[in-house]
Amino acid sequence: MADVPFESLADSLLAALEEGIGGHADAELQGGVLTVEGDGGIWLVNKHAPTRQIWLSSPKSGARHYAFDSASGQWRDTRGGDDLLAVLSSELGVALAWRAP
Repeated sequence: MADVPFESLADSLLAALEEGIGGHADAELQGGVLTVEGDGGIWLVNKHAPTRQIWLSSPKSGARHYAFDSASGQWRDTRGGDDLLAVLSSELGVALAWRAP
């Protein structure tokens, strides 16, 4: 994946997450880093351009890395776990949706 498509996908995802979470928890997107303050702690979701991944730091599930899977259109855990939206939806108790632009 080239840098421009990654940036576009990552920015679109982070904006959708901020919008989807914002009505349920304090969510702020700044400089490619989404900070979410919820009842269970602070979640950080950021784009990591060198590896073309989205990184999650969660007080519930720890640190995870996600790579975009073009076949499914999902950000998949690089260690074989669930997709990013499923993890965040479960941990934050918020229904989240995103489609690749």
